[in-house]
Amino acid sequence: MMQSIEEYLKELKSALKGSDAATIQDALSDAEEHLRSAVTGLRESQPDLGEAQAFGKAVEQYGTPAETASAYAEVERRTAPTVTAQGRGTSQPVLNRFFGIYEDPHAWGTMLYMVVSLVTGIIFFTWVVAGLSISISLSLFIFGLPLAILFLLSVRALALLEGRLVEALLGERMPRRPLFSEQNLKLLERLKVLVTDRHTWLAMLYMVLQVVLGIVYFTLVVTFFTISVTFMALPILQSIWVEGVIFIGNMRIALSPWLYPLAILFGFLLWTGFMHIGRGIGRLHGRYAKALLVTE
Repeated sequence: MMQSIEEYLKELKSALKGSDAATIQDALSDAEEHLRSAVTGLRESQPDLGEAQAFGKAVEQYGTPAETASAYAEVERRTAPTVTAQGRGTSQPVLNRFFGIYEDPHAWGTMLYMVVSLVTGIIFFTWVVAGLSISISLSLFIFGLPLAILFLLSVRALALLEGRLVEALLGERMPRRPLFSEQNLKLLERLKVLVTDRHTWLAMLYMVLQVVLGIVYFTLVVTFFTISVTFMALPILQSIWVEGVIFIGNMRIALSPWLYPLAILFGFLLWTGFMHIGRGIGRLHGRYAKALLVTE
């Protein structure tokens, strides 16, 4: 028989075994927040209730771990990520699978994420470096404590925001609600909880590394897109610059008109191939993001 919220959470985690890690984190956070607030509310309204009695009534209202796990399984079945990888199956002809990349929202979501990641990476890196610098430099003063707490809480909020972006564009299930945090803790206790929580530091590590990945992703997209479009636009460019648009050293070479279709085809195939590569990068980044931003 369960006697505490900790035991309830342990049984709930066991009941959710095999579920997605982000689902488990959301379920545990929801359950802990509801049960703690329910127990507190019951004891305030009925002072004669003991801790165990209040906990029992809270469980009756919320449901047993098995019931909660079943409810979350049903919710997950109905609310899959908006963008998911759509495998076309190996039974499809090779050409269908190759050119079918243009019908895959996961591939387009990845392209958008690779472009946006440069901006988010710079913002995350700047925020972490500035926040750590200010928090450490003001740690000797009384007002430095609440500033440090606000900074660490903001890191968690940004991690949640990044997770929502990863799920929306890369199709990887990520947490949909923030981690539970007790509200009645003193400032020093709250700071201690935030500092000792590995989720805080893993989120910071992710944000620092994101600026490097963002630069790499953005560079890849821009480079392949520019080269592909240039080849596909060669006939137009050649008509503007008759002397040639291909440079080899100080020489300019003009393509023969019969090579135009090959140049257009090469540019199209190059971008199509990169979209396949990008989709693979998106899947890997989704797993990497889950490893650092999901605690369970």
